[in-house]
Amino acid sequence: MLEAPKFAGLIDLNEDHDNFGLTQNFYHKLGEGSNMSIDSYGSLQMSDGRDSVATSMDNSSVGSNGSHTRILNHQGLKCVRNNYSSVSSVNRGRVSQGLSDDSLAQALMDPRFPTDGLENYDEWTIDLRKLNMGPAFAQGAFGKLYKGTYNGEDVAIKLLEKPENDLDRAHLMEQAFQQELMMLARLKHQNIVRFIGACRKPMVWCIVTEYAKGGSVRQFLARRQNRSVPLKLAVKQALDVARGMEYVHDLNLIHRDLKSDNLLIAADKSIKIADFGVARIEVQTEGMTPETGTYRWMAPEMIQHRPYTHKVDVYSFGIVLWELLTGMLPFQKMTAVQAAFAVVNKGVRPAIPNDCLPVLSEIMNRCWDANPDNRPPFSQVVRMLEVAETEIMTTVRKARFRCCISQPMTSD
Repeated sequence: MLEAPKFAGLIDLNEDHDNFGLTQNFYHKLGEGSNMSIDSYGSLQMSDGRDSVATSMDNSSVGSNGSHTRILNHQGLKCVRNNYSSVSSVNRGRVSQGLSDDSLAQALMDPRFPTDGLENYDEWTIDLRKLNMGPAFAQGAFGKLYKGTYNGEDVAIKLLEKPENDLDRAHLMEQAFQQELMMLARLKHQNIVRFIGACRKPMVWCIVTEYAKGGSVRQFLARRQNRSVPLKLAVKQALDVARGMEYVHDLNLIHRDLKSDNLLIAADKSIKIADFGVARIEVQTEGMTPETGTYRWMAPEMIQHRPYTHKVDVYSFGIVLWELLTGMLPFQKMTAVQAAFAVVNKGVRPAIPNDCLPVLSEIMNRCWDANPDNRPPFSQVVRMLEVAETEIMTTVRKARFRCCISQPMTSD
């Protein structure tokens, strides 16, 4: 096991980091078959350090302290637990029977707690009478993700708990909540998760987005057990991601955590980009928090805490394209920290299959170039993928990528 202090730029993952920006990325899946379908603060993953491709346990987000999900113990949340019977009748919104002991859901729906304004985004305030809370499918240190309905539409609901006795953390969470509202309210594209609305109560923040029935790309690939996606579909989905990211970059925004966990599959198999909780307006990057993202998909300059630009998203896209074409987890035989060490110190990248179309091989190699200036803009990536799509339709209609598990996962 390589230790982070042995190479520059990485924080010690064994330390107990208190910064909200470092610890916000951990949600635990609740039960088999649940899917990630919200622009969550990071991937749905366990954080006990054990390796498992199926549940993405080793896709460690940067700055994790490895802690388990804590029980939500806000004093204000406790007080509503025994008074829930009156909530749905007053609010007219509903909480499923299974959530009768869910203090976070109760705090949202309890009429004794007023709904606060969203400041510059009041027009996005949801009407709680139209919200029906379903089961939680993931939870983390600061909240839970739920399936539900809003005005009859299936939705994903993110609830965040306001820290009771930590004003600094509460301030950071408030800033993150406002930032996410700003991002989601601006982003309107067929390949970006659709924002429905939000609300804020004294002890809980709520964000509602469309529900992606297919779950995340990483979950989909894990279920396929390292079998590659049909080539035509893989390129189509890669085009969805590239077009969505071209739109994001045209708005001068950086996603900073583009990975298969944050790509959701809609009913028509199209891809929706999610998780804009760490997105930033592209300004002077020296002041940006570097401890964002996930090592397996992270550009070398971000791992090393060097100044970075929107080209970090292009690097991550190259890794995502490789995932779609091979069906495998990047650097599968390494821990996340080992992968980061190899990427930075040895220039290691995932091994491209021998039967890869030359145009797709070129895209990946250019996207994950160590020099950000050599990485193509997404507008160019889109054009190259369109060429690949045409080639597939005309010359290799039934082609699939074949990848033997015995082959090396990486190459220098």
